[in-house]
Amino acid sequence: MNLAFIGLGKMGMGMARNLLRAGHNLVVYNRSREKAAALAGDGARAADSPADASRDAEVVMTMVADDHAVEEVVFGNHGIASAMKNGCIHLSHSTISAALARRLTAEHARRGHGYLSVPVFGRPEAAENKKLLIVAAGPNELVERCRPLFDAVGRQTFVVGVEPWQANVAKVCGNFMIIGIIEALGEAYATLRKAGVAPEAFLEIMNALLGSPFIANYGRIIAREQFEPALFALRLGLKDVRLVLEAAEECAAPMPLASLVHNHLLSALAQGQGEMDWSSMTRVLARNAGL
Repeated sequence: MNLAFIGLGKMGMGMARNLLRAGHNLVVYNRSREKAAALAGDGARAADSPADASRDAEVVMTMVADDHAVEEVVFGNHGIASAMKNGCIHLSHSTISAALARRLTAEHARRGHGYLSVPVFGRPEAAENKKLLIVAAGPNELVERCRPLFDAVGRQTFVVGVEPWQANVAKVCGNFMIIGIIEALGEAYATLRKAGVAPEAFLEIMNALLGSPFIANYGRIIAREQFEPALFALRLGLKDVRLVLEAAEECAAPMPLASLVHNHLLSALAQGQGEMDWSSMTRVLARNAGL
C-alpha cells in the first residue's frame, strides 16, 4: 500500500519502521528532517512537507503531540487535507479531543476523504517491537480496509465504535486509568515510607496479588524515583487528563478522581516537572505527606 506517515517522534519512528518491514511503500515527514532522513536507508522517502508526503498516498497516518499539532499538519498551509486525493484515508493515531475528531471527520468527508481515529496504547519500545494496542473507531468498511496497517504496527486491535471520536474518548479514559494507578501508588508509598515500610517490598506483594504490568513498571519507577528520561512527559499527561474531563463534562459524567489527579499534575507542572515522566506526579503526594 502507498502510505504517508507524518510525525516521527518516540512513537512514530517505531510505527513507521514496522510499516516498512511489512512491505508498504512509505513517504515520511517530520519537522526535524534528520529523523525522516534516518528512515531513507530502510526504504522510505523523506518529504518536504505534510502535503508533499500525502499527494500519492492511499492512506495518510499522523502521530503528533496534540490538537494544535494535528490541526497544523492537516489544515496548515502545507497540510495533508489540501493534498490528499479523493478516497484517501486519514488515520489519526494522536491522543486528541473528541471535538477535533468530529471536525476532522466532517472536513475529510466534505473533501471526499475517509477518516478514522486510531489512538494507541504502549511505550516507544512497544511501538518498535509491534506490541502496541490499537483502538480504532469509524465506518466498518474503512476499518477493514486499514486492518492490515493496524496488524503491521500492533499486537491487537480493538474497534470501539462507528464514530471516530469514540476511539478518542476510549483512549483518554484508558490514560486516566493509568494515571489513577500512579495516584494510588503515590498515596500508598507516602504512607508506607512514613510507616517505615520499604515501597519495593510492598510492590512485591502487589505484583503477586494483582499481576499488573503497569503496577510492576510504574511501581518500580516511583519507588526508585527514576523519573528521567521520561517515558511519557508529565505535560502530556496533564493534557490527556484535561481531555478526559472535557469528555466527561460533555457526557454529564462526573469523574472526581480525574479532577483530583488534574490538580496534582498541575502542581507538579508548577514545580518544573513538565518534562519528567508523568509518574513524577507522586512527588506532589510525598510533599503533601511531609516527606
